[in-house]
Amino acid sequence: MFNNILDVKGIKVGQVEDKEGLTGCTVIICEDGGVCGVDVRGSAPGTRETDLLDPINMVQKVHAIVLSGGSAFGLESTCGVSRYLEEKGIGFDVGVGKVPIVTGAVLFDLGVGDPKCRPNIEMGYKACQIANDIELKQGNYGAGCGATVGKIRGNEFCTKGGIGSYSIKLDNGLVVSAIIAVNAFGDVYENGQVIAGVLNDDKTDFLNTYDLMKKGVNKGGFNIDNTTIGAVVTNAKLSKAECKKISQMAHNGFAKSIFPIHTPHDGDTIFTLATGEVETDITLLGSIASEVVEKSVINAIKNASKTNNILSYNEINLK
Repeated sequence: MFNNILDVKGIKVGQVEDKEGLTGCTVIICEDGGVCGVDVRGSAPGTRETDLLDPINMVQKVHAIVLSGGSAFGLESTCGVSRYLEEKGIGFDVGVGKVPIVTGAVLFDLGVGDPKCRPNIEMGYKACQIANDIELKQGNYGAGCGATVGKIRGNEFCTKGGIGSYSIKLDNGLVVSAIIAVNAFGDVYENGQVIAGVLNDDKTDFLNTYDLMKKGVNKGGFNIDNTTIGAVVTNAKLSKAECKKISQMAHNGFAKSIFPIHTPHDGDTIFTLATGEVETDITLLGSIASEVVEKSVINAIKNASKTNNILSYNEINLK
């Protein structure tokens, strides 16, 4: 096992980032199509084709999920993914051609690097070109390139976020994985302890976002410079309605690892993609989904590295 999203057969992931502009995109490709659902809990989302994932709507499978920086501008990257898949003959057959079904979500990273640098068609296309099923980089890659957490005191005292993944395989062959781009307003926790978030004045230890909120601190924090997005990917047999339920339960993984979460200043979104190989119990699957999301968030933080003056978990814990 890779112990990441690539443990699910038929899944490829491609990531491209601009390390000068500090933004990027992550593309999850399922060439044969997978049943997909979504649950949006944050109040400032930027998404593509999420209405299509409603169980009452016609199309049953998607061919790619895009996680992107760039705020709403980053949705342009999904068009590059659509172009690539069309060229490869991948998509929903409409008689006169095949229309790739591409869904996705964006996070806000414009305040970290160059706000004029955004994931575009070319970046989405390139991510598809390099997509593979043997290597996944975590930390400052793809949609995690410009991600940060703990921004209530502004970017000067935040911590570097990133992209992370984790998977679990059961004896019956069920695989449940997640990939998460962590760009939260709140702090990130592991076993009840803050491992990334708002820093003190000399950047040697963490403060507590919730405590600061109660004291009236709000510099830079009460804005839209946030959003944690990701996907649960599994080889289970699921309907669209069941995928949506798994996405709902998977948000518990956010709640266990990030606080505050699902705020008016986040667009927190989780997709669930199912490739349809293994029968399973939905309660079990949703519980595992919560765990892999939580551990993906933690992996994103622990694999991140310093960007400009923004310290990461690793630099702070070396002091």
